Amino acid sequence: MNLFIIGDVHGCYHTFRELLQEWEPATELLIQVGDLVDRGRFAPECVQLARDLELAHPGHTVFLRGNHELEMLKHFGPKGPNPPWLEWGGRATVQQYKGRPDTRREHVAWLQQRPLVWENEHVTVSHAGFADTATPLDPENPQGVLWRRGPLRNLGRRQVVGHTPTADGHTTFDAVSNTLYLDTGAYMGMYLTGVRLSATGELLAEFPVPTSRLDIAPL
Repeated sequence: MNLFIIGDVHGCYHTFRELLQEWEPATELLIQVGDLVDRGRFAPECVQLARDLELAHPGHTVFLRGNHELEMLKHFGPKGPNPPWLEWGGRATVQQYKGRPDTRREHVAWLQQRPLVWENEHVTVSHAGFADTATPLDPENPQGVLWRRGPLRNLGRRQVVGHTPTADGHTTFDAVSNTLYLDTGAYMGMYLTGVRLSATGELLAEFPVPTSRLDIAPL
């Protein structure tokens, strides 16, 4: 089946819902590259929507872990709180979960189960991409698949990643590493982008959705 891959959502619930109208769940695998939470106004709603989609379409959704989920899990874990995370997005997420402890616990448990990578013979999807490092799947590795900024390694298949916002709000493609970059700055008021790929990695269509002001405007 085709792949429908969505970039970093960052709490932009209304924009996320609009983009999902382009997904064809009967014939496509939905993959989201992580960072559902932080920065936008509706992190809990984005996580709940992802959970609902997973239940409604078993076997047709994959929600990956991003670095923001990793830091959120640390904050609400046994070693929390996590002050650095609070300063780069987490404070808004904590506030959004205030008064909803049961929802928070359910979401934390679900986020703990998110994989770091999805791949087939032709496509590899992760949050930040595979670079030349010995331990790319170590969540704490600053050059690993949750944190890498900079050139990626050519894996012999197409990589699709988010994490690093593109400069102009449009997807970019690096031919050297065969990587498609999907973080088009939703939380910055630019776009949330989805792409339709064939199972062999051919880009079939792009769907940039302008960020809804409901998702980022001050209360």
